[in-house]
Amino acid sequence: MSGLGAGGWSYLYLFLAGFCATQPWRYLGVILSRDIKEDAEILVWVRTVSTALVAGLVARMVLLPAGALASVPQGVRLGAFLLGVCIYFLARKSLAAGVLSGAGALMLVQYFLEG
Repeated sequence: MSGLGAGGWSYLYLFLAGFCATQPWRYLGVILSRDIKEDAEILVWVRTVSTALVAGLVARMVLLPAGALASVPQGVRLGAFLLGVCIYFLARKSLAAGVLSGAGALMLVQYFLEG
């Protein structure tokens, strides 16, 4: 028996399919964007739109969650979000620190609420 378990191969196939479907476009984007300046107007617009989309998705997850996250009290979700934002700024805008601290706080509080 492999380390992936009986149904683990389907996850590997899913990962490979996702990788093969997206990676060539990323490489093409890198090649085509070599001559574009970082402060070009189009890139500023793209960065603004992508930031707005991520902010909207995060707000929806915190305020109007679906699935298992809906069972977590709204105060806990907001508190974990605010902790993540604070840690992000305290860690000199480290995205990893902010996300990990917010997610960790959410999981810990939910663990103690259920247990």
